[in-house]
Amino acid sequence: MKILVSVSLSVMVLLQDAAAVTHSLQYIYTASSGMTDFPEFVNLGMLDGVQMDYYDSVIRKVIPKQDWMAKNEGPEYWERQTQASFGAEQSFKVNIGTAKERFNQTGGVHIAQMMYGCEWDDETNEVKGYYQGGYDGEDFIVFNMETETWIAPIPEAVITKHKWDNNKALIAHWKNYLTQECPEWLKKYVNYGRSSLMRKDVPSVSLLQKTPSSPVSCHATGFYPDRAMMFWRKDGEEIHEGVERGEILPNHDGSFQMNVDLDISSVSPEDWRRYDCVFQLSGVEDDIITKLDKAAIKTNWGKPEVKSGDGGFPTAAVIGGVLGFLLLAACVAGLIIWKKTQQQ
Repeated sequence: MKILVSVSLSVMVLLQDAAAVTHSLQYIYTASSGMTDFPEFVNLGMLDGVQMDYYDSVIRKVIPKQDWMAKNEGPEYWERQTQASFGAEQSFKVNIGTAKERFNQTGGVHIAQMMYGCEWDDETNEVKGYYQGGYDGEDFIVFNMETETWIAPIPEAVITKHKWDNNKALIAHWKNYLTQECPEWLKKYVNYGRSSLMRKDVPSVSLLQKTPSSPVSCHATGFYPDRAMMFWRKDGEEIHEGVERGEILPNHDGSFQMNVDLDISSVSPEDWRRYDCVFQLSGVEDDIITKLDKAAIKTNWGKPEVKSGDGGFPTAAVIGGVLGFLLLAACVAGLIIWKKTQQQ
């Protein structure tokens, strides 16, 4: 398989404390075969978990997804990125064909992916880089930064491993890029979007319930960044039994939403006052605490129709967030859940 050379960066946005922030820049490439309703090639960049640019084989152009990227980089930058992405598209067409031969595949839907980048701790200045290639939802090739060798998790990747291990120039390129060039680009982009990326937006929190016997959902929406936690307490102590925590999902405006459900089937009415929902946002000192109160619960139960703004269950917001998440997941993961292992 051929390697791609283009500007890119890191992977995960983790919960950080207020004293330090780990910034990340990540580029993800996805090539598909046998899919009629999805571009054959998609390439996107993510800064601190926020999409900053996008390219696919239909538009054949890298476009900014954030105002701070559009304002700080001129036409020459976007042309260079477009040319690099177009080259990656051509390489991936070869790559996915080679992979199909290795796996003895002739038809069906198949997906080849690559993601690489770095993370930077703005307090310790520590940098971590990584490179991973995947095929049909599984790891295919991984770069080991410590040994400066390639790891082949499956037999079909051994040929690629040997070829790349013998290419010392390729290894030198990735080591230099992941430890030197990548962090410099990351710091530059963080500076562009600092006012947006470093903001702290607290959410609105509501109690939702579909029916009187359903779990009560504590729903927070409109917060930023996504380094947040939410949980139920009883008598001031966090509880886990009867609690189901949902994923953090993106909203259309770049903010986030999440929910945590509490099973109240065994909670007596007089004990409701002992429960509350706590939302914590990284970098914000005060928690948002919502008492379990029947009068405060929003529900559609028993109502023939609840229109937007009537105070019922905010299905439009939830569904919109889920659809946005699924659309992003389609671009990022090529419709397949790829287990993103940490840097070796």
